[in-house]
This record gives sequence, structure tokens and C-alpha cells, in this order.
Amino acid sequence: MQSKNHFLLVDFLKTFAALTIILHHFSSYGQIAEDAKLLLPGLMTWLFEYGRYAVQIFLVMGGYLAAQSLTRTSNLKNPQTVLKTIFNRYLRLFAPYVVALILTIICAWVARFWVQDEFVGESETMGQFLAHLFFLQGILGLDSISAGVWYVAIDWQLYAILAIMLSMFPGYRSLMWVLAMLCVSSLLFFNRSGEYENYFIYFIGAYGLGVLAQLCKNYPDLIVNRVARLFFIAIGIIILISSFHQLWIRNILAYVVAIALVIWGDWAYKDHGKEQRRGHESRAHKIVNAILWGSRRSYCAFLIHFSFVLLANTLYIAWGMNQRHEGVLAIALMLVAIAASWIAANFLYRWVEVPSRNLKL
Repeated sequence: MQSKNHFLLVDFLKTFAALTIILHHFSSYGQIAEDAKLLLPGLMTWLFEYGRYAVQIFLVMGGYLAAQSLTRTSNLKNPQTVLKTIFNRYLRLFAPYVVALILTIICAWVARFWVQDEFVGESETMGQFLAHLFFLQGILGLDSISAGVWYVAIDWQLYAILAIMLSMFPGYRSLMWVLAMLCVSSLLFFNRSGEYENYFIYFIGAYGLGVLAQLCKNYPDLIVNRVARLFFIAIGIIILISSFHQLWIRNILAYVVAIALVIWGDWAYKDHGKEQRRGHESRAHKIVNAILWGSRRSYCAFLIHFSFVLLANTLYIAWGMNQRHEGVLAIALMLVAIAASWIAANFLYRWVEVPSRNLKL
């Protein structure tokens, strides 16, 4: 089997961010979260308050990988190519997304028999489901069927905007001027108002940092590299100065992740597949394999884990365990549900995401 290059920091960040978001949601919803807090109040409170910041990692990573992909796309100045690229991105996201939505709807239907909690929500409508299929639920002001699916809609918006920008501007310097202005306006204004959170402008600050991180080092043009570094440094200075007025942890985190990608983002390693597994594996190699395994399934785990938040809370209440208010029991069931989320993500990845990659124009 032919070896394939992977990037260790990229894979680690994808796995870490997905796991952190999953832990954040398990610490936020239902009776299990409340009882787990009795045993581990500090950890559960930290996950509830700060676990959501892992979204910044996803955003920076999204910009970094989108820039890597789009800058290698040929004939992007052609409007047909741009539309095709954007639609293919939609198809890439769609198949595991819709399967996860259907599974969540089923689990929520079961949960409503026992769980009387706001996070379960009311029965889904056909209009609500159709809006989710076209990533319009947030824009239309509809309740989300599953926690975190808003990010899929935002990711597609950002990818589409970047593709359009790359097609519009004659060169990368003019593109980076506009991108830098959008980043700064987002980081200092739009990202601080919930009024814009269903639109790309709210998130393009962190996403744009990822784009600039890719152009700083990996784009095969030294002039583009230098200009990207100037903009990258300038945005960092603006973030630093603005922090003296009001500290925004998510802006700092996004910039730190972008710096890490500039320095270590191209640190590659080989995936030797079955050839490696036949021989002796060191502990380090096993860890790297685990990171790669999680990275490949991170999108599916992100999509499907809320179904297990619903199921775990349903079992916890249906079996009367909630009457005991035992933190150990709540933590144990939470860990089982998290493990089940990754197992289900593995099947969703193998049976849906991988085959659906052939769906393209």
C-alpha cells in the first residue's frame, strides 16, 4: 500500500477540537450534566464555560484547509468553475449531515417520552428540516435540530465567500487587502454582536487568519508569502492593542492557533497503513495513529454526538438513575455515551462520508 502524507498538527487540532466540543455539549445539556457537576464541579464548569471556544480552532483550521484546497483549484476565474466548486463543497458536507439529522430527530422523538427539558425541543416540522437541508435554519430564525449543526452552515458560507473572492480579484495582494479588512472588522465589531451570528461576517475573523496562515508559508510565491506575513502580523498587533481595551479570549485563541499553523502546520508524517500495522509499533506511532483515526472521523463525531446526549439522558431518567443524583453514575454514563459517539462516527464515516465523496459535479 502506498504511503500517504498527513500533517500532525492539523490532525491533532481536528481531533482535539471535536472532542472538546463533544465534552462541552455533554457538560451543558440534561440531568447527566447537572449530576456530573456534583462530582467534578470545577471541570464541568470549565467545559461548560470555555469548551465552546474550540469552535475557534475549527474556524482557523477551516480557513487554512480551504485556502490550501482553493488555491490549487485550476481555472477558478471561470464563474462556472466557482459555482461547481461551491456546490461540490455542499455535497461533501451534505450526506453525513443529513443522516446525522435524521438520527437526531429519531433520538429526540424517543427522548420526549421521558425527558422534560428545553434542550430536547419541540417536534420538528417539515419546513424546519428542509431549512436545515439548505443550511438556512439560522438565517430563517428556526430552532436548530441538533447542537452544533449551525457550524456546518457557517463553514459552507465561509468557503463560498472565499471561493468567490479568489475568483473576483486579479491577484493575491488585492485579495489579502480585502480579507484583512474583513478580518479586522469581524474581530473588533461583528463578532461582538449576536445580531450577526448566523452570517459569515461574524466568523470570518478567525477563518481569515487561517487563510493568511496558509498563504504565509505554503503558497508557492515568495511575494505572496511576504505580503501575507505583513497582514498576519498587523492583525496580531491590532488584536493585542484591542485586548487592552477589552479582552476577547476567542480572538487570542484564534491567533495562537494560526501562529501554530504557520510554524508547524506543514509538519508531515507518513501513513503506512497495513504495512506498519503488520510490524512492531512504538507507543508514539500508536498515538499518532489514534490522532489520525480521530481526525478522519472528527466531522462525523461532531455531527452525531448530540444523538447520544439525548439517548444518555433518556436512559438516565427512564431507569430512575436521576433520582439518586450520583455524580459517579452520571460521569460513567457520560463516558460510555462519548465512546459510543465515536464508534457511531466511525460507521458514519465508513458507510456514508467516504462513499459520498464520489458525489460531485
